[in-house]
Amino acid sequence: MRLPALTVFAALLALPAFASTPVTLDQAMANPDWIGTPVEAAWWNWDGKQVFYRQKRTGSPLRDTWRVHAAQAGNAALVLDADQAKLDSPEMLYNRARTRAIVVRNGDLFERDLKTGALVQITRSNGVAIAAVQYSADERGVQFRIGDDWFAWDRNERVLGPVALPRAAKDPNAAEPDPLRDMQLRLSTILKRQKDERDATHAHAEALRHADPTRAPAPVYLGDKVAILNSALSPDGRWLLVVTGPKNADKGRVGKMPRYVTESGYEEFSDERTRVGRNTPVGHGLKLVNLATREVKDVALDALPGIAVDPLAKLRAEHKLDPLKGNRAVMIGFDGEAITWSQNGANAAVMFRSVDNKDRWIATVDLPRAALTPVHRLTDEAWVNYDNNEFGWLPDSTTLWYLSEETGYSHLYVRDAAGRTRALTQGQWEASDVAWSADGQTAWLLCNRKTPGAYEVCAVSARDGATREVSNLAGVQDFRLSPDQRRLLVHYSGPYLPPQIATVPSNGGDAVKLTDTRTAEFKAHEWIQPQFVTIPSTHGAGPIWAKLYRPAQFEPGKQYPVVMFVHGAGYLQNVTQRYTPYFREQMFHNLLVQNGYVVLDMDYRASKGYGVKWRTAIYRQMGHPELDDYLDGVNWMVANEQGDPARVGIYGGSYGGFMTLMGMLRAPDVFKAGAALRPVSDWTSYNHEYTANILNTPDLDPDAYKTSSPIEYAQNLKGHLLIAHGMIDDNVFFQDSVRMAERLIELKKDHWELAPYPLERHSFVQPEAWYDEYRRIYQLFERTLK
Repeated sequence: MRLPALTVFAALLALPAFASTPVTLDQAMANPDWIGTPVEAAWWNWDGKQVFYRQKRTGSPLRDTWRVHAAQAGNAALVLDADQAKLDSPEMLYNRARTRAIVVRNGDLFERDLKTGALVQITRSNGVAIAAVQYSADERGVQFRIGDDWFAWDRNERVLGPVALPRAAKDPNAAEPDPLRDMQLRLSTILKRQKDERDATHAHAEALRHADPTRAPAPVYLGDKVAILNSALSPDGRWLLVVTGPKNADKGRVGKMPRYVTESGYEEFSDERTRVGRNTPVGHGLKLVNLATREVKDVALDALPGIAVDPLAKLRAEHKLDPLKGNRAVMIGFDGEAITWSQNGANAAVMFRSVDNKDRWIATVDLPRAALTPVHRLTDEAWVNYDNNEFGWLPDSTTLWYLSEETGYSHLYVRDAAGRTRALTQGQWEASDVAWSADGQTAWLLCNRKTPGAYEVCAVSARDGATREVSNLAGVQDFRLSPDQRRLLVHYSGPYLPPQIATVPSNGGDAVKLTDTRTAEFKAHEWIQPQFVTIPSTHGAGPIWAKLYRPAQFEPGKQYPVVMFVHGAGYLQNVTQRYTPYFREQMFHNLLVQNGYVVLDMDYRASKGYGVKWRTAIYRQMGHPELDDYLDGVNWMVANEQGDPARVGIYGGSYGGFMTLMGMLRAPDVFKAGAALRPVSDWTSYNHEYTANILNTPDLDPDAYKTSSPIEYAQNLKGHLLIAHGMIDDNVFFQDSVRMAERLIELKKDHWELAPYPLERHSFVQPEAWYDEYRRIYQLFERTLK
């Protein structure tokens, strides 16, 4: 009897080939609950004796909350629904003495007394979005924003009410100059008397409101030409900084996404994002409101160094575009969120980013003059990173701290009231995720000092910058200080260990590992551990870190087919000691090795964790330095790991799909087969926020887009290509793959296929789709590389 093809295929995948426990394709692509659901949000109990964490239920989208003793592993207990009202929250905001903390839970505010544990509810709402929570300068109350409006709660008086009500509208009581109205008032005594009476009544009401602290303040009108994007209240309640944008700004033509498989049975359509260059972000403005006088002043940006200099002037002239006039447009953060006040409310700092992505400024605000004082400028001819932009004030309310990549790596700096700046960290490693001690003497941060892929928590002295690792877990992902700051609650993971939690003394010491949520089935597997290797660059780029998957022993004289994996996102680091976001792909790599392949997964140029030069190497030439790195990787596999140069495949998703296309089309004699999953085929179709950083805009830099788009090289296809794409992908549109397919059809190319997935977005969800996609990839490699 002849078995069906898929039965033979599944049986083949189940056969062990090496010492590792065999994994089937069905297992690798199954619902990841079989691995064990990871620890999600985790936080300290108010007294620091217990830790709470959330975990997804197996086979369900629901999440449960668990508690575990902070100093003992295991014995986790489920928190019952009736006990939820007693809990704290993942994000706790402490007062200066750390005797009180604000809890945000279910959209409501509470305050916890950390001496007694007493919990006081401040708000009770029905899903209202509360933002920007902070203690007032005198710590008598809590301030927060709902929409555009600011509120405060006074602990002593138990009163909750508005403190600042900005409005993007005209003041209804402020008449604009009008000659006709002036004539009417001059000619009519009655109309003039009625107006004077109204004005007097309004002035009296305002005087009473101002004199009576029990009354809510009047709205502050900013005019009807702007939209309010964000605002930040000074903790002393005296000032409000408001980020504005033009009202009714053109957002550009949006894409329409069709859905063919729907519950209704009919085709459905939705509006999605715009394309790069079609919705260049509009500049932000900054207004300062004196809440005592309700005076509104525009904060001029002229003081920002280089703001009137166009770094793209040469390209603009080359393509006969109008020269830049006046200051470059800036954004305050991305959504206007980059404002920080000192705790006493005396000082404010604002982070600005140029819309062309070449500059980042930090400036303080001279409040009486409503003027900026520049503090720091970070500039790059390629682009300034959207990451590593943390900044704030130390507890003394006069010292500003910030992260900067000015040396080529993200490091921590402080600037005192006299304007003296000191670097607290330095070296060829990256500092991020900063948390300060209550006295401002110690900063804890994530660091990768030992190797680029080994992340620990480091403690840094504010006095002399002395830096040391206080954890020894290699795969730290994030951390939280305990209420007394003596311990850290650490999220950590490993190559086959989904995120777990541990506690570590904040001055260093052994970790207490609190959880291991893996299933017995998953732990029973002997997985092929990735070997961390460095590939020499033939282009002077420095060592290229990579993960190698290979059998324990090679057969002497045998050459093995090579599979090169390309991670997505471009700016992402996958060669780390952490649990990989590509855990399915990692299991697939086990399967490939079990069936006679060797696999290399590289952190090519543009990847995160290696500094500015590594990140910006792709400026105006996406897919070129990265491909050089992959060609070096192929040659290294041939020279060192018995790889067969005649049997090399490549695959990856998103940016990895883009790179697969570039490999297949720009190095067609090297890569015999490739699987491009949800790939970008033409960067002019991608979004602005990501693409304009690297390639500028299509009208300004068309050559960069032509150089970087795989569709421009489609005529070079020689090998066997699989394109797989979710049809409701709202990140990389399915249109990218359809356009590439049409181009290959018109070029009369052979040995390619397009696999569409009607119910999948950018990141696949359903196990059936994962299985089908990787079945096709495996069969492609079996057909062409064996």
